[in-house]
Amino acid sequence: MTLVLSLFPGIGLLDMAFEAEGFCVVRGPDLLWGGEIKTFHPPAGTFDGVIGGPPCQRWSRLRHLVKHNGYELAEDLIPEFTRCVVEAQPAWFLMENVPYAPIPVVPGYVVDPTILDNRWLGEPQSRKHRFSFGTRDGRTLQYQLAALESPEWAGRVCASGGVKPGQPRGRSVRAKFLGWKTAAALKESLRLQGLSEDFLVAAPFTLAGKHRVIGNAVPLVMGRAVAQAVRRALADG
Repeated sequence: MTLVLSLFPGIGLLDMAFEAEGFCVVRGPDLLWGGEIKTFHPPAGTFDGVIGGPPCQRWSRLRHLVKHNGYELAEDLIPEFTRCVVEAQPAWFLMENVPYAPIPVVPGYVVDPTILDNRWLGEPQSRKHRFSFGTRDGRTLQYQLAALESPEWAGRVCASGGVKPGQPRGRSVRAKFLGWKTAAALKESLRLQGLSEDFLVAAPFTLAGKHRVIGNAVPLVMGRAVAQAVRRALADG
């Protein structure tokens, strides 16, 4: 069984996806649960792979608006991800982030950066992520995409409390908009992220907190597609 270390696990959707595809995932520290990545030092040679998504707020398209309004940008924690990879020395790593984030540079690894849209998998939610796959010998990720896009279109699930309103270009269909930080919006966000309505029913979060952790997560279907691609890439050797 492939042992994987998860960094910045958050609510754990990417971990769930890899576990569903047969990987054994060990979760590292996360601020959500009171952990601190800067004091974490993984043992060398223990993990076959390292996965994780450092906070993406610093690389969001809205970051200039945040600065304009006088707020501090979130700290860049991609260097902490790369440090942990260097210390762990796995056979491979996978870093998830928004398309505008820097591609990680880790000595001794060749990185294959790919963009994946959740809609390319037949899902209604329009959501793009970059997955940077690092290996010693330059392996690449090949995704199995759906033959057709979903006839339903939905905007991106947001950490701020709802689904991004709008509509796709050139189409008349409109996305649902159920307001921000409402129970109805949370129900819709869970559905669009591939989760059941009761996924967070026992979680110790406020409604706003549930929106935040779900909006920051990788959709479950997307995560499984990536995990399957990683598994195929590893099998090719």
